[in-house]
Amino acid sequence: MASGTGIFDIRRNDWDGKLLKFLKIKSENLPDIAAEDAQTFQLNAKYAERWARLKNAEWFPAIGDGAANNIGAGCARKSKAALMIGTSGAMRVAYQGDMPKKIPSGLWCYRIDRRRVLIGGALSDGGGLYRWLKDNLNLRCSDDELETEIAKNAPDAHGLTFLPFLAGERSTGYHELAQGAILGLRSSTNAVEITQAALESVAFRFAEIYDQLNDVLKIREIIASGGALRESPVWTQIIADVLAHDLILPGTQEASGRGAALLALEAIGEIRSIAEVETPKGQSFKFDKKRHEIYRKARERHEKFYNLLICK
Repeated sequence: MASGTGIFDIRRNDWDGKLLKFLKIKSENLPDIAAEDAQTFQLNAKYAERWARLKNAEWFPAIGDGAANNIGAGCARKSKAALMIGTSGAMRVAYQGDMPKKIPSGLWCYRIDRRRVLIGGALSDGGGLYRWLKDNLNLRCSDDELETEIAKNAPDAHGLTFLPFLAGERSTGYHELAQGAILGLRSSTNAVEITQAALESVAFRFAEIYDQLNDVLKIREIIASGGALRESPVWTQIIADVLAHDLILPGTQEASGRGAALLALEAIGEIRSIAEVETPKGQSFKFDKKRHEIYRKARERHEKFYNLLICK
């Protein structure tokens, strides 16, 4: 958790002395960094008295939701990326080993523990955007009917360019004041087409993260997770076609909870390595080369307007 604060030296596993001096923060004002062999801890006297029933319990240090999600999705090797869409979205690679020599500007990198690294990017607009579209476009159909209608349409047949920054931009440009936009509207444009364009645009943003990750690591397998993707096979297929990479959507319902449990089991020696634990099998999404070629051109148009309107 310390490695996500910005004042931690992720290569030395300690608070960044030079930065603390610049910020006039004393190291004694910050929490101690757990030793490598400190797998668990117990409550101190104050809280042991307050929570008497837990005074002898062993506690594990907290872990970030993103890191736990990667572990729970079965992505703990350099060759496997986890792509998650819940309310927001993220694409990350977790592995055991040294930090990358150079971290691309559009990505972030922090630690799961002293041995494991997590590198990736995040999107502010994911499942929350899909819900916003359903709530505000007056779509008079069920979720299944909407999926069917989108699936009927050819890729990018609407000709729209949607910039999915209703909540600002995180990766890869980090323009926190960015705003969303819909370009190419015509009198014939309908709500389903706008929704399709929005889902495709999120896939284009994932493609930016994917490209930067591949500059550091060679990804061979992508595991999908998150409620938004489980509820929308059409969206999962769109992402596979945009990335030109097959996706696997396992049957794991709560990847983050599963990941936290696996890390705890490894720490106490119940399992040898989380990387060796099989992930429940699920649905496979094979990308289509023809659809990818259409999306490649649409992504170029998306990038043109992104540079014009967001990076101005």
